[in-house]
Amino acid sequence: MIAAYVDTPIYQYTSPTHHWQYDRLPLPAEHHVAAWQGYQAEAARGTAWEALRPRLVQLQFPIRQGISQTAVYRAATKQGVDTAAWAEASGLLLEQPGALQLHIHPSIAGAVPVLIPATRADFCTLVQALTKRNEPAPIPDSMGACMVAGYNNWDRVRAYRRQWLTADPQRAPQDWPHAFQELIPQKHLYQDRFIILSQGPYSNVAAASLGLAADEWRSLSLMIRLEHECTHYFTKRVFGVIRQHLHDELLADYAGIVAAIGHYRADWALRFMGLEAYPAYRAGGRLENYLDQVQRQEPAFSQVMNTFVTAVYNLERFDRALTGQDRDRAGQGAVLCALAGMSLADLAAAAAEERLAETARAWKTVILSAAKRIEAMTNETPLPQVMM
Repeated sequence: MIAAYVDTPIYQYTSPTHHWQYDRLPLPAEHHVAAWQGYQAEAARGTAWEALRPRLVQLQFPIRQGISQTAVYRAATKQGVDTAAWAEASGLLLEQPGALQLHIHPSIAGAVPVLIPATRADFCTLVQALTKRNEPAPIPDSMGACMVAGYNNWDRVRAYRRQWLTADPQRAPQDWPHAFQELIPQKHLYQDRFIILSQGPYSNVAAASLGLAADEWRSLSLMIRLEHECTHYFTKRVFGVIRQHLHDELLADYAGIVAAIGHYRADWALRFMGLEAYPAYRAGGRLENYLDQVQRQEPAFSQVMNTFVTAVYNLERFDRALTGQDRDRAGQGAVLCALAGMSLADLAAAAAEERLAETARAWKTVILSAAKRIEAMTNETPLPQVMM
């Protein structure tokens, strides 16, 4: 048995009905997306940088050692205090701020805001600002995407304050502190989730090693990276779990590859992890990112590699048998849910593809049944009222 740290599925399978709580796919957008759609509309009239810099407070500060401990920074990020009069808020420096892209991606997990900076340096700067409190923390070369979750958006808080004040003429600004305390537990009203993507080659894999032109691989890399992150988002919304975990990475890479080229390729999945020459391992491959020090030593490391490689080839055989109907939204969600409930050992076992197919069919039945119930309720004709 390989260590539970790398082998545990996202959830322990009971039944699809027990876990599925949505009426359709893609999942409905979360509350924060409406605000980001407004940012996107403003960006269309200028640039994404111009739309976001006044609203995301971290973009108003440079990257500087110790800045997160200053009174000015803490007041801005923890209390939403306006930074306009502060010299310390000199602004975040990007190489190409005008080339920053903002998209709202219609993922299976629901619409999600996506930021795509123009350069690798700008990607690192944004990650440092938005996840490292503007500190110059090192960003690994292997990191090509970042999911920002639980982001306190003071622009949304200010919008809520304006709405709160205008909703009742008797309310006054001095009453806001009490209302703010009532707002704090309602995190959906001010916390956001969005993705930052780099445009470099996926998993730092060279285009030539895949037999692709550089421009084509760059485009495919962006698609793989985006769907990879959206798959983590999907498991978070459906099962309440998002992890940096070998099992989860197999699932997310599967979704990314299929989204990019229409089917799964085991050779790509193995190369992304540094296993293209298995049983040899390419030092620096992503596999080692998901193992602790003990698991990187023999014999544990060979056991992990063997299980992972076998699981990948089983997954490729499963994917080859899918039909066009299996790749619609319901089918896509069913496969992801089925994979989430099977451990790496399960996926590496004999007849794993048959078990995966059976489980995916069960999930798809539940997902489609939920959609049909909602459709039937929507189409019901109300009974005529009897006038008395």
